[in-house]
Amino acid sequence: MHVCSFVGFLLLLLFISRIMDGSVANTEEILPPTIQKLMKGYNKYLRPFFGNGPVTVGMSLDIASIDTISEINMDYTATIFLRQRWTDERLCFDGNKSLSLDGRLVELLWVPDTFIVDSKKSFLHDITVENRLIRIFPNGTVLYALRITTTVACSMDLTKYPMDRQTCMLQLESWGYNVKDVVFYWTRGNQSVSGLDHLQLAQYTLEDHYTSESEAVYETGNYPKLIFHFKLKRSILYFILETYVPSSALVVLSWVSFWISQSSVPARICIGVTTVLTMTTLMMGARTSLPNANCFIKAIDVYLGICFSFIFGALIEYAVAHFCTLHQPNAANAYMYGQEMQEREDEMNGIVTSFGSHALRARKREEMLSRMGSVNNPTPSESKEDVSSSQPQTRCTKCMSRARRIIRCLYCCKVENPHYIDNYSRLTFPLSFVIINLLYWTYYLYF
Repeated sequence: MHVCSFVGFLLLLLFISRIMDGSVANTEEILPPTIQKLMKGYNKYLRPFFGNGPVTVGMSLDIASIDTISEINMDYTATIFLRQRWTDERLCFDGNKSLSLDGRLVELLWVPDTFIVDSKKSFLHDITVENRLIRIFPNGTVLYALRITTTVACSMDLTKYPMDRQTCMLQLESWGYNVKDVVFYWTRGNQSVSGLDHLQLAQYTLEDHYTSESEAVYETGNYPKLIFHFKLKRSILYFILETYVPSSALVVLSWVSFWISQSSVPARICIGVTTVLTMTTLMMGARTSLPNANCFIKAIDVYLGICFSFIFGALIEYAVAHFCTLHQPNAANAYMYGQEMQEREDEMNGIVTSFGSHALRARKREEMLSRMGSVNNPTPSESKEDVSSSQPQTRCTKCMSRARRIIRCLYCCKVENPHYIDNYSRLTFPLSFVIINLLYWTYYLYF
């Protein structure tokens, strides 16, 4: 039984090999004579110049479009035309014209194993057929072009968002051939990348781009690498109209309460609470297009925090002014209030004066005893008692003078007319907001 199954398996393998040989033979039969001559004895599994040094592969890019640049995922999606050129001595033929082949014949040739570093998702366009191009020149040079759409990771620094500048890269490496087998180079230097002059991006402006050549170092060896750098500057006009102008308008709206009478409690409270809630909603909406788990503070967060602080400060200002109004003595008791404060001050002055007179007396007595020391010869115990009695009086005098200064400072901080708070706020709030805005825009635009 086992022998029969083994024989059947061998017959199946023989049948499959016959079919494959027939398909290859049919493919060779439909090729033109020139291509048949080139493909005779050609081994696509061996690179050109195998055993005779590395093969040089020149590359160029044509950027068809940059579709999206996502701050949430920190990547960009681009459609590119990748063109690769190399020389294969086995494909030389007589003539002065190049041969353009069907892209599906690439399966018969050796091609570089180029891949896009940091690519999250890529695909080759295949409508209506796979977008490939194969062209062979008489000297054996092969041109291989592909149309690819790829999503590539781009590390972004959003500290100055939305006044930030980002530098993204497109890196090309060889997967299996190291620098001893394959060498990559840009065919025309910085001019090897084209199509950027016609790009129209939604939120960015292309500032600069350049190319570089490097080597990727891995555990398995060093591999050739080509890097395309491009710098993007974010357009701030959208954010000015969408975020900065509304938040500034809310701050100005909160200042309207300074011109409303303090007796109109519902009106002032309504303005304060409404502006605070609206500002909170604006802050939440500004973060929807940004990463949720972001560990750094952005420029737009700083500005929204400043605006929220001014709006909340205007609400607190009315609370303080209203509290002072409730505790301000009325006109009927104003005279009694002043008399009481005058009496307290006179009493405090009397206490300080009495302590001062006692200290003066003690000092005079000490001087008289010192002068009469030669006559009366006072004992050391008596002199110590006099000094000890004068020291507490001096300390009490100093303490009372300090208490008097503290009370005077507290009286200076007392608001005599609560309506002055609104008058001061009408000037200090706008002036402070203008100064902070100047510092904010100067720092984030020029530093």
